[in-house]
Amino acid sequence: MAQKKATHKNLILAIVALAQFMVVLDVSIVNVALPSIYKALHFTSPSNLQWVVTAYTLTFGGFLLLGGRAADLFGRRRMFTLGVGLFVIASLITGLSQNSLTLEIMRAVQGIAGAIMSPAALSIVLATFKEGPERNKALSIWGGIAAGGAAAGVLIGGILTQYLNWRWNFFINVPIGIMVIVAALYYVDNYHSTVKHRHLDLSGALFVTTGVMTLVYGLTQAPTKGWTNQYILACFVASIVLLVSFVINEQRKEHPLIPLDIFKVGNIAAANLTQFPITACLYSMFFFLTLYLQEVLHFSPVKSGLSFLPITFVIGFTASRMSKVIGRFGYKKPLMVAPAFLALGLLYLSNIQVNGTYWKSVFPGILLIALGLGIIFVAITIAATSGVPKEKSGLASGLLNTSQQIGGAIGLAILSGVSANAITAYVKNHPGTLPNSPYAQVHSYHDAFLVGVGFAVLAFVLSTVLIKQRREPKADFEVAPSAGH
Repeated sequence: MAQKKATHKNLILAIVALAQFMVVLDVSIVNVALPSIYKALHFTSPSNLQWVVTAYTLTFGGFLLLGGRAADLFGRRRMFTLGVGLFVIASLITGLSQNSLTLEIMRAVQGIAGAIMSPAALSIVLATFKEGPERNKALSIWGGIAAGGAAAGVLIGGILTQYLNWRWNFFINVPIGIMVIVAALYYVDNYHSTVKHRHLDLSGALFVTTGVMTLVYGLTQAPTKGWTNQYILACFVASIVLLVSFVINEQRKEHPLIPLDIFKVGNIAAANLTQFPITACLYSMFFFLTLYLQEVLHFSPVKSGLSFLPITFVIGFTASRMSKVIGRFGYKKPLMVAPAFLALGLLYLSNIQVNGTYWKSVFPGILLIALGLGIIFVAITIAATSGVPKEKSGLASGLLNTSQQIGGAIGLAILSGVSANAITAYVKNHPGTLPNSPYAQVHSYHDAFLVGVGFAVLAFVLSTVLIKQRREPKADFEVAPSAGH
């Protein structure tokens, strides 16, 4: 009976992890297809092309808190299957898009669906596995999938784009999503809400969603319009007003979207703050490296995707061993060590050359970064969810995913701005050089990666100063070798 129960738990983990893999995959899977999408749908400029990625991450990050709280209030499995269903429909329409506007709108809908699905999925994991070694082992698998999905997306996207069509980057979600829904209805418990009310704070959701989205929109437009442009400044002011209004709203509501006392639980506040600069590094690395491989080294989509394959293997290997490492040393020390690997990897990539090669210019850097990511995503997930009561697990999951997605969107916006300014400066200092020349492009990547190093250093400082190691009962770790058997 115990073996059957363990198998059932592992099956549940596999179902929700597959859904999470699909969500993370869709952040990076389109990167390799961007040049093909640009030509097929006649985008007006490369800067507009960024919205294929940003529209997804923006709505994903903006709606995660609403999705996480909805999972707590209305049931985890219900919201999970609803999110997957919407994701399937949006993916199908995205793949059928005949113009850039339709594609961007449906990418935004995909993001909303992911925001409903993802926190419910992590909340199901937290409810299924007991806190301690059992949950740490499950979250090690979860963290590996979350981090590895981004790298796998580039490979899968390359294969689909080159041998089928860029549209299959979206069509692939349809059969996977349907399979996940059917499996979830059969094997995942309903997890009825334990919260005594069903009041969803819509005014709070409106304030925080519009506030966050306005901020990221301003950041994405600032590089082209100028940071002191009146329109951009208006976006920043509006964002501040909306987010302050959100905090005031939460203090006054009887049933707020985010009970502010949740930030006093464990390491929720510290882990979410640390998450911001980490994902800023991750998203920008994939974005700029993909451009470098295809536009400068002239790799095909498949060859470009294969170039990222070592990241998936290294992350999977590292993440699978993190439960034992954390059981022995806790999660604070790994969270301090991992940003160093990220910083070293990005520093190495900041020296890429126009006439470089993959093995010399790229491989050592991504190897270091993959090692850091395999460590950090597992450790930070455990740090952010330890000690969280079950009735708030969806909200805690939503917060963690929000900091991840918004950190990535803001990081990409800032580094895209850094890249654009670097190209302008290079062209000005080298008369006769075109902005799209390989030398101008590579120069801009140097600056972007160096700013990424700064993000990694910030993550180290935040984890060192803010993360507190939560003591676990010693007995829990003594039985760790037999957990799951």
